[in-house]
This record gives sequence, structure tokens and C-alpha cells, in this order.
Amino acid sequence: MKPKVYIETSVVSYLTSHMSRDLVIAARQELTREVWPLIMSQFDVYVSALVIQEAANGAPDASAARLRALEGIPALEISDSVRVVARRLIERRAIPETHLEDALHVSVAAINGMDSLLTWNFGHLNNAFTRARIRDTIEAEGYECPELCSPEELLGESR
Repeated sequence: MKPKVYIETSVVSYLTSHMSRDLVIAARQELTREVWPLIMSQFDVYVSALVIQEAANGAPDASAARLRALEGIPALEISDSVRVVARRLIERRAIPETHLEDALHVSVAAINGMDSLLTWNFGHLNNAFTRARIRDTIEAEGYECPELCSPEELLGESR
């Protein structure tokens, strides 16, 4: 059985967007394009209805490219229990209240038993200050917290 990975919207955005002039973002975009086939073959990959909704926003050409990349990936629902856990993440200040979507991504991944949550969001999800608070909150709610990581961290030396 392959490990289960939830792909958050930032990964799909980096996969499909035009190459950035910002060197850090461009490097992340290139890495995402390089490892996408490996992720798709080595893991059971999931998104959520929220990822599809977010991917559909924006310029028509860009949103179409994001939605094409998501074709065939199972989408998890945002249930009432997902919303409850997301509220706990915000109440306990694991994720800022202005970023409910980030709390929903973590919550849907945790409730559905994902091993990892793949993201390029270092601001509110994948950083040293938030990971511990997120993990503590998810575990306090009775779930196992998925590993919050970037595509590079997920694959490590195996790429």
C-alpha cells in the first residue's frame, strides 16, 4: 500500500504557472515539475473539493491548466467534522483566523488519514513555528497529523 498524500493548491499552482522571475519561486516551480511524475507514481494522491475550487479561480487559461493537472485525482469532501477541526486550529492559533482555507486543508487531510500534506505554503502551514501547534491541535482532536512538507521534503534523496 502506497503512502497517502494530500496535495494543497500551492503545489498545483507552482506546477502549472508561468515561470516566475523570482529565483526562489522559479526553483520551486521547476522542482515541482520535475517531481510531479514521481509523486503521482509513488503515492496515493488526493486533493479536496477546496483545492478544486481554489484551482478554478483566476485567469481562465491558468485555472484551466490547474484543473487539467488535477484530473483523475480523487477529491475529498469538506465535511462538518472537517469544519469543526479547522475551527479548532484557528481557535488555538495554530493557523491565523484570516486563513480558514489553510485550516481546512490540514483538517481534511488529517480526518481522511493522509500520511503527508504537500504544500509550498511556508507562511501558515509548513514552518517551524506552525507545525508543532498544528500537530498538537490535530492530535488533541483525536487524529494523527499528516506530515506537512514541500515536494522536495517529501521525496528527499529519492528523486
